[in-house]
Amino acid sequence: MAEHSSPSPPTAAPRPSPGSLILTFYGAYGRGFSRDGSVPVATLIRLLGTVGVDPPSVRSAVSRLKRRGLLTAERPGSKSAGYAPSPAARQLLDDGDRRIYARPRPDGNWLLAVFSVPESERQRRHVLRSRLARLGFGNAAPGIWIAPSHLEEETRHTLARLELTPYVDLFRGSHAGFEPTAEAVARWWDLAAIAAQHRAFLAAHEPVLRTWSRRRRVPPEAAYRDYLPALDAWRRLPYADPGLPSPLLPEDWPGERSAKVFFALHGKLRDAGAEFAAAV
Repeated sequence: MAEHSSPSPPTAAPRPSPGSLILTFYGAYGRGFSRDGSVPVATLIRLLGTVGVDPPSVRSAVSRLKRRGLLTAERPGSKSAGYAPSPAARQLLDDGDRRIYARPRPDGNWLLAVFSVPESERQRRHVLRSRLARLGFGNAAPGIWIAPSHLEEETRHTLARLELTPYVDLFRGSHAGFEPTAEAVARWWDLAAIAAQHRAFLAAHEPVLRTWSRRRRVPPEAAYRDYLPALDAWRRLPYADPGLPSPLLPEDWPGERSAKVFFALHGKLRDAGAEFAAAV
């Protein structure tokens, strides 16, 4: 196994940013607030305050998300003014639902993305590389990226939405190289970095699950307070770790354990958290 696949010690989980928590809130609860998914600013401030974000930080984060085209102002200037996900953000959230709440079942086949971008459009080359990396692709060679085949539909959808399909060819198949596939996978992905993300998630949220496992009642506010940060931390992991076949991973791979922790918290806390969010 390549050197970078060796176990890494747990690292401290990064403190969630206000903007990230707002997007996580819309993904978990905000789209059901109203017909258009609009949430009054005052409600956002109260709900984010529950997880430790102060009002100025909420307002600043909302402004940044609006500038990025992810939130749109609804009924500006009125007492019920609020913000809703933009069409682009809704699509991102819908795509995220399929990735975040699904347990991938790799079939052993691979998806290759091969791209060629003219030098005159090199900015598109950068966008392509960064987008494929964010989808969970590993880098097999310059201009050649690889992912488990179950990511094909999301990849097609994403590349079409970004108008990048003229530059990319997609192929499906098996690995027939001269080195064992596990060694190739350790070159294509930084397994040590991915494992460190899993361990950071476990260090932060496994104790939370242990505490809840001893509780019979699930108070809505406490459930919301623990679930939203757990979801915010978890939602990045299915992109960093795209569901690689377990026989190709190190024996002490922490991914299955972190998935069990998240889905246990999800099953225990999400609905009670929704009760609190709806009542604020």
